Amino acid sequence: MYFWKHFRTVAKHRRLVRKGCFAVGLYRQGLTHDLSKYAWTEFHSGLKYYQGTRSPNSKERELFGYSLAWMHHKGRNKHHFEYWTDINIKTRRYEPVLMPRRYLAEMVMDRIAACKTYHGKNYKEGDALAYLERSIEAKEASMMHPQTMRELVFLLTMLRDRGEKDTFRFIREVVLKDKPFAEE
Repeated sequence: MYFWKHFRTVAKHRRLVRKGCFAVGLYRQGLTHDLSKYAWTEFHSGLKYYQGTRSPNSKERELFGYSLAWMHHKGRNKHHFEYWTDINIKTRRYEPVLMPRRYLAEMVMDRIAACKTYHGKNYKEGDALAYLERSIEAKEASMMHPQTMRELVFLLTMLRDRGEKDTFRFIREVVLKDKPFAEE
């Protein structure tokens, strides 16, 4: 029933991420972004829990307390901070690992594209930062490496205050050249 709507939502999201990634020079990541959404585990959940205004994974999580689609997705896509956890050999606990800058940049593009996709004509450049702030309040981002968090907040604040053009230039000239920023 929602096949075409879900397919168009995924395609639009991927197109927006591709456009952003290309703007900062991440061509391969732009082309391969979120291909796992076409795997049956993720696509089926998207069809079954499609709402059009938010991720189907949220509905699946509300119903069952977890989302199989999300677990599949985050384990295959390096632009999600949840991918970047590993067992610390000293503490023997799962801990966040600093995200490489290229995936941080893709995460920014992903968050912009998700907000544009779900907010449509009501999208504002502060939406991605507002979404992150809600995640922080809900402790959903507690497994993000502190430096990754500082860098993400810095970039999304820049997006809100200075717009895409300046933010994308900064990503090209500073972030992807591994220059320091958002230091503690």
